[in-house]
Amino acid sequence: MSAHSVGATDPAPGRSQAGSAPSGGSDPRSGGAWGSTFSWPVRVYWEDTDAGGIVFYANYLKFFERARTEWLRERGVHQRALRDEAGGMFVVSDCRLRYLRSARLDDLLLVTAQATEVGKASLTIVQSALLKPQQEGEPPVLLCEGEVRAGWVDAQTLRPARIPASVLQRLQAAPD
Repeated sequence: MSAHSVGATDPAPGRSQAGSAPSGGSDPRSGGAWGSTFSWPVRVYWEDTDAGGIVFYANYLKFFERARTEWLRERGVHQRALRDEAGGMFVVSDCRLRYLRSARLDDLLLVTAQATEVGKASLTIVQSALLKPQQEGEPPVLLCEGEVRAGWVDAQTLRPARIPASVLQRLQAAPD
């Protein structure tokens, strides 16, 4: 789970906001056992789209990766330090996505991450990509939702290992 740069936070021009709020536990307004849902803004660039200006389906995985990385960073968990100091890293072992609507060039998305299960060697994170409302008070429009399971592995051997207690504590603590 590596970090990538993201775009500005002003609203995307020219998009209708009709649609429904997220469901199935990925609602960015809900809390949970591991705290409130983290949200990260992502602007849709040309590089994210196909020839028609629609976000290429696989790029939602990149957006989710960015949000997971920033969610970890907010909790004081930095990927490079994990590898260098703790000798391990998280790797995605399972991923399920459901696409509901398309994002388009210049849209501003809110990409969420919330841990729903943290075990001794893996964690499960529910995520969603929402179209940011243009007007205050409008609900975000759910575009894509998913669930990602990441396992902890030894950085040298890539064999499964237990998540260090210090990392688990940071995941359970309130954001820095």
